[in-house]
Amino acid sequence: MHLLFLTDNFPPETNAPATRTYEHARRWVRAGHRVTVVTGAPNFPAGKLHPGYRNRWFAREELDGIQVIRVKTWISANQGTLRRMLDYLSFMVMGFVGALVPRKPDLIVATSPQFFTAVAGWAVAALRRKRFVFELRDLWPASIAAVGAMRENRFLVLMERVELFLYRSAWRIVAVTSAFKSDLIARGIDGSKIAVVTNGVDLEAYQPRERDASCAREYGATDRIVVGYLGTHGMAHALGNVLDAAELLRERDDIRFLFVGDGAAKAELVAACTARNLLNVSFHDPVGKSAMPALWSICDLALVHLKNTPVFETVIPSKIFEALGAGRAVLFAGPDGEASQILREADCGACVPAEDPAALARTIATLADDTAERARLAHNAQLAAPGYGRDALATRMLQVLEGGAIESQPTSQPAQQATAHFAAPVDPPSPLPEPSAPARPKQPVAPD
Repeated sequence: MHLLFLTDNFPPETNAPATRTYEHARRWVRAGHRVTVVTGAPNFPAGKLHPGYRNRWFAREELDGIQVIRVKTWISANQGTLRRMLDYLSFMVMGFVGALVPRKPDLIVATSPQFFTAVAGWAVAALRRKRFVFELRDLWPASIAAVGAMRENRFLVLMERVELFLYRSAWRIVAVTSAFKSDLIARGIDGSKIAVVTNGVDLEAYQPRERDASCAREYGATDRIVVGYLGTHGMAHALGNVLDAAELLRERDDIRFLFVGDGAAKAELVAACTARNLLNVSFHDPVGKSAMPALWSICDLALVHLKNTPVFETVIPSKIFEALGAGRAVLFAGPDGEASQILREADCGACVPAEDPAALARTIATLADDTAERARLAHNAQLAAPGYGRDALATRMLQVLEGGAIESQPTSQPAQQATAHFAAPVDPPSPLPEPSAPARPKQPVAPD
């Protein structure tokens, strides 16, 4: 089978959409399938080209057997609604053009979080008369309003109509949480075509390891209890509350808060940290995927933090799975929901209320003083990780793409490897969007 995959992010970018697509695709290639990825020049999240890349109209490369086509886009940092919208729209247009180049694809797959990529995927599938699969990572555009980037307006209403049209037009929808599937069904989308394949972790790369002494020295974390936040510093994460907790613990010389990553809120956070003279907090630039296992090894507590809003009850931040793979105890601060349920069932972390700096500080202090409890939680994380391994998840998604059953399959029981080729029958293009769509409630978003 030849899979044509459209995604706005791909390695060397290291955010969750890029990582998921790459880790699935290289396993599909190993299974004997052909995968072509259409993407842009890597620039996320700072809006600066990664070393060795140019923003060219068209470029080809190969990565672990994956054929990659990169197209020219409007490049913008991950901040500012208008600039990001131009970025998204430019990839929609150029991604569509680039996806017309590969010969004889059997299936067109497009991934969110921003659905303009899915618009391009639908258009390519319609023109090439192929089936369209929507990989649903985020109920966008609801996330724009949920994090306060844009108020409810006519533009958002129009985008919601397009969103529903894409769901109806897709042959299959692959959602990353069960809550997303439930939401779509409640809004009239046929549940028989919606599969759930959660995010996960590459267990080939993420395994428990001894504390990396060199990395600890580099990040000033030697002989400290490290609370590590590794990932996007965005509007959805409310990281100012973590600085509040750090201030409450500023007299604890044995505790250090380590932030590694970038995002729309980082500059403000760094400025606040400096103004408050928080010497127990340090901020660092993002690193490549190959450096992440060493970073996780110096974290005694893997911090996952979300804004206090009900819409985040149904998301599962992807950094949870990396922490499990690395065998780190997870400290989750966010609304009680799917993420906290995973941690409670595995008994591999501590959960505190969202945006409650005092509760966060108390929990950190308690765990810092209890070496045995941290070790127990870390051991349980290691035991839970195989249930979210990429091998099983990539196989599950491949079975869905090949036309297999939609019914849920426990990730802790890896599926038998699927090898049959899928020849997609010719389908006529889908009709134009309907002029109206049912009203929808507030929706969850999926911050990474």
